[in-house]
Amino acid sequence: MSYRSNAAEAWYPDPQSTATESEILLDLLPPASLTQPLWRSLVGNLRDTFAPEKLPPLQLTSRPVNVALLLGERLRLPWFRTVFTNIGDVISPETLPPLELESRPVDVGELITDQLSHFWWGSLLRNLADRVAPEAMPALNLTSKPILDIIPKSWILLPLWSEVVDTPKVFYPDKPKPADAMRPANLQPVALPVEKREALIAEPTAADLLRDIRRSRIRQRIWIGLAAAQVLFMVAMALGKF
Repeated sequence: MSYRSNAAEAWYPDPQSTATESEILLDLLPPASLTQPLWRSLVGNLRDTFAPEKLPPLQLTSRPVNVALLLGERLRLPWFRTVFTNIGDVISPETLPPLELESRPVDVGELITDQLSHFWWGSLLRNLADRVAPEAMPALNLTSKPILDIIPKSWILLPLWSEVVDTPKVFYPDKPKPADAMRPANLQPVALPVEKREALIAEPTAADLLRDIRRSRIRQRIWIGLAAAQVLFMVAMALGKF
């Protein structure tokens, strides 16, 4: 397929008569692996699993970076491993080498986390000092031209009609309530017969609810005991390490 406009065909010879003309072959069809049958894809996956292709060693031109445990491996860890790791990081954090900065540091003042970690009287004293003796700042260098008239003089500002008209406030009387609404409600408890009370007590859902509450209390005690055992184990490991 030749990429030439219709206007340029008058200056170029016929492509069929030129044997050395370069053509760009475009293949916009989907790959053959997309239309292959299921059994062939299964066989290919099994072959890659048991007899993978031997590739030459990878040549890295950049400096490798130690990223520790990969995110996929970290997500495949069981939950108790992450609990032990978190407790170990709190008790005995890892000592990391000093950070190597390749960019020029910029003084940003005090960080927001440091400001939030201060006590309330520190911010109170700082605010009083700013009010009594504010810090002398240099003059602000403005690069834009100030606008003299933000609102043009040709505009007409009209107030709201409620601010112009002054009328006395009129309060209409409330609508009369019907006679049924004034009837006092009977809030006295109604005595139930003995048969209905026994039926309410012997309801099967109440027994299921009590059983679920007992089981939840037992599970709570088991989980609390496991957590306490993990904490004691990590403390014992930390003390034995030192």
